[in-house]
Amino acid sequence: MRFSERDGEMTIQECITFAKGSEYLGLDPDNLGGFELAKERITKLLEAVPTVKGIALATTSFGWIDRAYCRSKNIPISNVPGYSREAVAEHTIAMLLCMAKRILISDRKTQKGAYEKEMGFELKGKTLGIIGIGNIGSRTAEIARGIGMNVIAYNRTPKIVQGVTMKSLEEVLKESDAIACHTTHEDSNKNFIGSKEIAMMKKGVIIVNTADREIIDEQALAEAITSKQVDMYAYEAEDIQRPPLGDLERVIGLKSFGYYTKEAIYSLFDIFISDIHALVEGKPQNVVNN
Repeated sequence: MRFSERDGEMTIQECITFAKGSEYLGLDPDNLGGFELAKERITKLLEAVPTVKGIALATTSFGWIDRAYCRSKNIPISNVPGYSREAVAEHTIAMLLCMAKRILISDRKTQKGAYEKEMGFELKGKTLGIIGIGNIGSRTAEIARGIGMNVIAYNRTPKIVQGVTMKSLEEVLKESDAIACHTTHEDSNKNFIGSKEIAMMKKGVIIVNTADREIIDEQALAEAITSKQVDMYAYEAEDIQRPPLGDLERVIGLKSFGYYTKEAIYSLFDIFISDIHALVEGKPQNVVNN
């Protein structure tokens, strides 16, 4: 068994050299250039290392690996579901509060010596619409209800979640004062929310996206923020300076860290190691490419 001590990006050739002869791989997207570059690089890695029999991902997200390719090679892929449930749910609510109470935008202006009062609004009594109510989305709903919000949700597959009213996507978009995106990170969700969907939203809605920046058409969103159809938007990504959102004052772009708590990281390690053991024993768990 070999471990890389590199936290940052490795070249594809470094990855191939390191993995040569391996039967099982434990992969982190940071070593492969982040989510946007990882998929292509992993496929090249697997083509160069044909001995691989199984892959354990160090993330809940699995959109950064070509599942179809791995399936065609009979290579099971395991992820680490649920490890960051509490961390990301709390982070989501924190971002909603920051937008509603104008915390970060006021700080930005203060730091520039241009402070002015920003009138916010209270979340109690408002409606939170959750798109994708799985592990993290359901916990986000619990916390939101705890601060007095009404919660509605849309999920592609039928779900029953206590205290949450399930609705169609159109209903969620039309009725929500705030929207939290908790969809899965995969190609089929790209531009899931475009200009048509944004036009359905309440004027002045706030949106937080801790799932995947690609699920929202950013050009359409930038236009909606400029026209004030959307009041504020908060998201996480590797490249937060990328246009068209990078220069907009009412967009909060953060490097990805919502998952990064002591408790979540300990949980990640436990599940990740368990996944590797299960692959080696021929009894893969948490498989995402059946």
